[in-house]
Amino acid sequence: MFEQVKLQFEMNGLEPHIDQLTMETHYGKHHAAYTKMFNELAEKAGVAGKTAEEILSSLNDISDETLRKGLRNQGGGYYNHNLYFEQLSPNAKKTPEGKLFDAIKRDFGSVEEVIDLLSKAAIGQFGSGWSFLSCDKDGKLYVTASPNQDNPYSEGSGRKPILALDVWEHAYYLKYKNLRADYVKAFWEVLDWSVVEKRYEG
Repeated sequence: MFEQVKLQFEMNGLEPHIDQLTMETHYGKHHAAYTKMFNELAEKAGVAGKTAEEILSSLNDISDETLRKGLRNQGGGYYNHNLYFEQLSPNAKKTPEGKLFDAIKRDFGSVEEVIDLLSKAAIGQFGSGWSFLSCDKDGKLYVTASPNQDNPYSEGSGRKPILALDVWEHAYYLKYKNLRADYVKAFWEVLDWSVVEKRYEG
């Protein structure tokens, strides 16, 4: 059974960058609903024994169009939000180190540059969606944007997302209204690079 990632902080723990009401709505309602629906659809499709990554990477194996679309949307919502909430912290490590730092320097030149690229991808995503930092099997890093609840797995790239920046309006609108760029700037204040490092090295 798929479960929501457990928060390592209180609902008001990310204040003032991400407010309590947003957390209660985003995590407590939206993410909970994605998780519930993904479990139900995975059972119906007979894929409940697979990992979320396996399901999202093999959506074309689901012959029923309605189930396939549901798994893409609800499964993506479940998986993307697990990535998102797991990497947030009121005591965030603000700069990556080790293998991830070396890869960022190699592929983008600097940490500032990858943050700028991820921010621009997020701000420029039309409508709802995400920006992702992902890596391929050789450790090369990529910055991409995805609509809706898509991600590198469901899009068929085979790359592993290691950082997820949510720009659905429910992630920021209660506090930031239409000022998406202000939310994106605040996101980096609570992004814990130690989690991203572990995902890259794992």
